[in-house]
Amino acid sequence: MYLTSFFAQAEQAAAAVAQTANQAAAAVAQTANQAAAAVAQTAPKQPSLSTLDWIVIAGYFAIIALIAWNASRQQESTSDYFLGGRNIGWFAIGGSLFASNIGSEHIVGLAGNGATIGMSMAHWELHSWVLLMLGWVFVPYYYNSKVFTMPEFLEKRFNATARWILSIISLAAYVLTKVSVTVYAGAMVFQVMLPDLFPTPEMAFWVGAILTVILTGIYTVFGGLRAVLYTDAAQAIILLLGSIFIFYFGLKNLNGGWSGVQEFVSKHAETHSLWHPLSNKDYPWLAICIASPIIGIWYWCTDQYIVQRTLAAKDLTTARRGTIWGAGLKVMPVMLFLVPGMIGAALSEQGFLADGTPFSLPAKVVNGEVVGINGDVVFPTLVKSLLPSGIRGIVVAGLLAALMSSLSSLFNSSASLFTVDIYQKLKPQSSQKELVYVGKIATVVVVGLGLLWIPIMPAIAGGGLYDYLQNVQSFLAPSIAAVFLLGIFWSRTNGTGAVWGLGVGFVLGMSKLTIQGICKGQGGFLGAIADFNAYYTCGILLVISIIVIVIASLATPAPDKEHLEGLTMASINKAEVKASIKPIDYVTTGIVILMIVGVYLYFSFWI
Repeated sequence: MYLTSFFAQAEQAAAAVAQTANQAAAAVAQTANQAAAAVAQTAPKQPSLSTLDWIVIAGYFAIIALIAWNASRQQESTSDYFLGGRNIGWFAIGGSLFASNIGSEHIVGLAGNGATIGMSMAHWELHSWVLLMLGWVFVPYYYNSKVFTMPEFLEKRFNATARWILSIISLAAYVLTKVSVTVYAGAMVFQVMLPDLFPTPEMAFWVGAILTVILTGIYTVFGGLRAVLYTDAAQAIILLLGSIFIFYFGLKNLNGGWSGVQEFVSKHAETHSLWHPLSNKDYPWLAICIASPIIGIWYWCTDQYIVQRTLAAKDLTTARRGTIWGAGLKVMPVMLFLVPGMIGAALSEQGFLADGTPFSLPAKVVNGEVVGINGDVVFPTLVKSLLPSGIRGIVVAGLLAALMSSLSSLFNSSASLFTVDIYQKLKPQSSQKELVYVGKIATVVVVGLGLLWIPIMPAIAGGGLYDYLQNVQSFLAPSIAAVFLLGIFWSRTNGTGAVWGLGVGFVLGMSKLTIQGICKGQGGFLGAIADFNAYYTCGILLVISIIVIVIASLATPAPDKEHLEGLTMASINKAEVKASIKPIDYVTTGIVILMIVGVYLYFSFWI
C-alpha cells in the first residue's frame, strides 16, 4: 500500500514538474510586471537623481577605476593574480571580508526582511564569532599548506576526487545562486531608483543588471585579486556611510525615533522579534540555532569566496588580524542594514514623513492580490524617499559598491577554482602566463553565465532574497562543513570518508531543494518532505554527513601520518602557530566577542 502510494505521489510530482515548467516563463513576466505596478501605485513620487547625485556617483567610479588600474599592473604570476602576491595587509583583508560578504543582496534583502519579519534573520548577521574561528582555528592549516583554493586543500588532506567534487559544487553554487541573486538584487535598485531614465521599470532592471555585471567583470579580469581586495576595502567605507545615513534620516522622520522602532516591533512581536517559539513554522529558535552556525562555518571557514582573502596575507599573524578586523565590522549589519527595514515599515505604518509627506512602502502583489510589503524594494525606496540630494548619490554609490564588490569576489574566486582546480589538473605543464590568461577567460565565462541566469531570478526570489539564500545554503553547507571539521580535528578521517560524505550530503541536500521547489504544500509523503523546515533539515544533513564520513573512514585504511603533516590538529606545528599570536590579538578578539554578546542581549530584551 505504501509503495503504491509512493508511486502515485511520484506520478503527481512528475505532472507538477511539467506544470511548473509551463508556468515558469509566464511567472517571470507576471512577477516583474506586478512588482513594477506595485511600485508605481504605492511608492511615493520622488524626483530622480539630481546633478549633484550623479557627480558623486561618477566620482566614486573614477576612484574605483583608479584603484583597479593601479592594482592591475605587474600581474605576471598566479600568485599575483589570484592571491595578490601574498603580501596584503590586515586592514585590506578585513575590509574585503566585510565588503565581499555584504553585497547588494544583503543590503536589499536584509532591509526587506527587517520590514517584513523584523529581527528573525539577525542570527546569520551575528556570525562574527564564526569569522573569528576562521582566523584562530582554520587559517593556520590553510596558510601553512600554501594552497590557492579550498578544493586544493582537500586534495592535500584527502585525495583528488574530493577536490573535484568540491570544485564542481562550488562553481555550480556561484553561478546558480550567488552571481544571479546578487545581480537580481542590484537590478532591483535600478528599477526603483532610475525608472525615469528608461521607457519602463523593467528596462531599467535589465540595463542595470547587464551594465553592472559587465563593468565589474572588466575590472576584475584586469585587476586580479589585488584589485578586488583594495577596491573592497574602499567600498566597505561607502557601505557603512550609506547605511548610517539611512538609519539617521529614518529615525529623524519617525515619531518617537528609536522608541518608535521599539513600539513598532513590540506591536508586531509575533513576527518581528529576535526569538520565535518552537511552534513558529518558519523560524523556530531551535532550528535557527542549529542551522545558522552550520551555514556560518561553511561560508566563513571553508568557502573559497571568503577564505581566499586570508590566503593573500603576508603572514599568519596578518591573516588572523584581518579576520578579527572583519569580525568587528560584521557586528554592524544588524543595526545598519536590518534595522533600517524596520524603520521603513514603522514609517509606512505611520503613513507620513516628518514634513507631512505621505509615505508607504511598495506592496507585494501575488496573482493580482496585495499580500504585504514588497521587501525587495524597501531599501531603494527608503533611499529615494528619505535622503537629500548629494547624500542620495553617496548611498546609491554604496549600493553599487555592494553589488560590484560581491560580484568581483565571485568572479575572481570562480576563476581561481576553474584555473587551479580544473584546468591546471588537466594541463599540469601550463605556464604561469597561460594560467593567468585562462583565469581571465574563466571570469568572462562566469559573467556570461550570470547574465544568462538572470531571467529566471524573479520567479526564484519571489519569497524574499535573503531567506531564499539561507534556504539554499542550508542544503549546501552541511556536508562541506562536516568534511572540513572532521578532516582537521580527527586524523582518522580518510579520502574515502570525505568523498562519501561530500557526495551523499550534496545529493540529499539537492534532493530536498528539488522536492521543496516542486511539491511544497501539496500534501502526501513528498509534500511532507517539501514542507519540513529547511533549518532543521540543515542539522539532519550535518548528522547524516558525519555518520557517513565516520563509517566510511573506519571501514577503510587509515591515512599515512606523513601525508597528514601540518594538515590536522594533531600534526600542526603548534609552536609556530603560537609564535604568530601577539597580546593585542587576544585583546581585540575579546572586544569583538563582547560586542557580539552585547548585541544579542540587547535585542533579546529590547521590547
